[in-house]
Amino acid sequence: MKSKIFRWISKIYIGMIFIYLYLPILIVVVYSFNKSSAGTAWMGITMDWYRKLFQDLNVIIAFKNSLVIAVASTVISSVVGATGAIGLYKYSFRGKGLVEGLLNVTIVIPEVIMGIALLMYFSQIRLPLGIGALILSHATFSMPFVYIIVKSRLAGFDHSIEDAAMDLGANRFKVFTSITFPLILPGILAGAMIAFILSFDDVIINFFVSGPESTTLPIKIFSMLRFGLSPEINALCTLMLLITFGILIMVQFIKINRIKEESN
Repeated sequence: MKSKIFRWISKIYIGMIFIYLYLPILIVVVYSFNKSSAGTAWMGITMDWYRKLFQDLNVIIAFKNSLVIAVASTVISSVVGATGAIGLYKYSFRGKGLVEGLLNVTIVIPEVIMGIALLMYFSQIRLPLGIGALILSHATFSMPFVYIIVKSRLAGFDHSIEDAAMDLGANRFKVFTSITFPLILPGILAGAMIAFILSFDDVIINFFVSGPESTTLPIKIFSMLRFGLSPEINALCTLMLLITFGILIMVQFIKINRIKEESN
């Protein structure tokens, strides 16, 4: 009897957590179809706000900027993060622990401090604020995430496979392309997707480093909020949620496939 009551309490508790987490998101999605321009009074269902979004040139430009920055910074952070993870895992040198510690510390540094530091740095080297500065900034704060994910993948890697391949005559390049890279590829892809989400959704770094011609989608939403909450903002947030959840589903799919491959 007690175990049955405990199970019911556990289910209710978990349900309340999910309601607390996802009810605000659901409200945003539902009200993006609201006919009323007030944003809070429900007047019926319409798709006008989505049509208006796709006809808004400023929103389209902001989306393009966010996409370009996210893709470019993801490529850079994935290459640098994966290379760093492989190098730090395979080789030992003086100061290795310090390097690993510094990479881990960058994850917990507040974004406000990171944004101010990057703004001062770009000012010192006289790099114009804009798309280029944003790409470098996003690659800087997302690279450690790729590094950690790839390194965790390498932690479960059986290096005897590489040794066996080299004993059979394969060179280091052949071993890497045929054995090492395919095994760590799921980790690289998962890290890249996380880096893309972090870049695409970022507000604080964008606020400090973006130029007048490099407005991103989150900054566009922030500027629209100055005129009050509207269904158009809800529609824009819904589109961003679809992109984010789509990438998260892909990450989960990669993890499931990796578990299946390891079990086989």
